[in-house]
Amino acid sequence: MEGGETFKRAVIEFSNSIDRVLEKANKKLSDVNFFVPHQANLRIIQAVAKRIGLPIEKVSVTLNKFGNSSSTSIGLALTDALDNNKIKEGDLVLFTAFGGGFTWGSTLMIW
Repeated sequence: MEGGETFKRAVIEFSNSIDRVLEKANKKLSDVNFFVPHQANLRIIQAVAKRIGLPIEKVSVTLNKFGNSSSTSIGLALTDALDNNKIKEGDLVLFTAFGGGFTWGSTLMIW
């Protein structure tokens, strides 16, 4: 797959995964207090936030600190958000990851 094609597919699948988890949980995006995505690529994160209508201020972005740390990126992004008081008790936190073979998953957690 070419880079541009990969980018488009990543943004679409990331967004679809978010839509599915919100629907299954009977939640709306406006219920989400903070979003912790897999830190693959800044452009993907920004495009997903724009596509779903989530302000970038509600999105953990740690690529500037850690780069794409593969399977540890969500853990590092979560720790960074907690260290910077971006998530507090009772917040609804959205997590989305993707990996090899274009596998996707999202979950919601009440912190």
